[in-house]
Amino acid sequence: MSGDLERLRREGRVVVVGASLAGLRAAETLREKGFAGSLTMIGDEPYAPYDRPPLSKTVLLGRATAERTALPRLKEVDATWRLGVAATGLDMAGRRVRLADGDEVPYDRLLIATGVRARPWPREAEAELDGVFVLRTRDDGAALARRLAAGPKRVLVVGAGFTGSEIAAACRERGLAVTVAERGASPLVGALGGVVGAVAADLQRRHGVDLRCGVMVTALEGDAAGRVRAAQLSDGSTVETDVVVVSLGATRNTEWLAGSGLGAGPRGIACDAGCRAFDVRGIVTDDVFAAGDVARCPHPLFGYQFLSLEHWGNAVSQARVAAHNMLSESTDRIPHMEVPAFWSSQFGVNIKSVGVPSLGTEILITQGSLEERRFVGVYGYQGRIIGAVSFDQSRWLPFYQRLIETTAPFPPEFATVDRRAEGRRPLDADFPDPSVPTHGPTVTLSGYSPADRRMTFTPAH
Repeated sequence: MSGDLERLRREGRVVVVGASLAGLRAAETLREKGFAGSLTMIGDEPYAPYDRPPLSKTVLLGRATAERTALPRLKEVDATWRLGVAATGLDMAGRRVRLADGDEVPYDRLLIATGVRARPWPREAEAELDGVFVLRTRDDGAALARRLAAGPKRVLVVGAGFTGSEIAAACRERGLAVTVAERGASPLVGALGGVVGAVAADLQRRHGVDLRCGVMVTALEGDAAGRVRAAQLSDGSTVETDVVVVSLGATRNTEWLAGSGLGAGPRGIACDAGCRAFDVRGIVTDDVFAAGDVARCPHPLFGYQFLSLEHWGNAVSQARVAAHNMLSESTDRIPHMEVPAFWSSQFGVNIKSVGVPSLGTEILITQGSLEERRFVGVYGYQGRIIGAVSFDQSRWLPFYQRLIETTAPFPPEFATVDRRAEGRRPLDADFPDPSVPTHGPTVTLSGYSPADRRMTFTPAH
């Protein structure tokens, strides 16, 4: 090991911006691998790192409180915690992070794990009406859970992606009337396509959701006291509601890096396969790393396009890769090559996926049946298996993950119990036109340029 690297391990300064799942797991990995220098954790929320998936599940059902979602510590990290103060700028030449309180924190290695935030309702006056919520943070979860516990007459969920669908499921489990407005043809269509989306739509309606697809919410209306009372839809209908949950996807937290020279924009921070960030010229840095929802990394299974993931497991894996590479010689660095995986629980059904279903053009149901809402669907792209999804059939997914990892041909060359050679044929996966604005999938392929900032969002209002 070089003298410089040994000195970094012994007395270097590592700063982690983002007191998140990725940030915490990276800090633990650094200590586990022998880093003995100073470690500073910066977070814009006043809370220690906590787990987000329970917020749209157990917290909304009242089975846990938002305050009890702290992430377990796998190892003592011995860090200086700067919580409740946001990072506002980065001086790459001076190796300093600027904070909202005017302080500056120097670093030898920097990990950016600032994640994403919920996209708000676009009209500020309407967004500020009492009863209008988003769900991303611990405070969001606590506030929405309190309102649902109070028994609103009707909840309107705007957007039927995974989070919106989970919120609707929690409302129905609480016995609340809920309307879901989705501009796409069905729930989950951006992530899983129309074939599976039709199953998700049937699932919602069977559980009493008033599901409205192919419509947009055009306005939210308040009463004289500033409480939301109704929503106007693009088909001319009105939904009377006293709670609105805006679930229009996420925005990556990169604005604080504007002007820093880092290759960061609305798509995230461009990184190499070892989680090292690129600058705006496409040159990789040796001291700035990114992990979690905010990172875009090239993936060999997907043509080395930059891949952005809003997935729990990806954040953990990237964090560990970034931490390892921070402390390693170039020959000892490792790539982040994990196959994406995602899960959701809604209306009593366990939904899991591997790979990148949203890249697929065809789908083949290989196990179970769509009608019974218990099945495995395998996605194909240019003659190879690119992803798989299961509804209450997750035991099959490790098998299909291996097929994705080995670029196995699509359609699969084998028969299964439910698919014989002369049986089922691939269907058009029926994904929406990617140029049509929507909250989109939780996996995004974003081209090859590390400096690409071209991305706009037209809200579904």
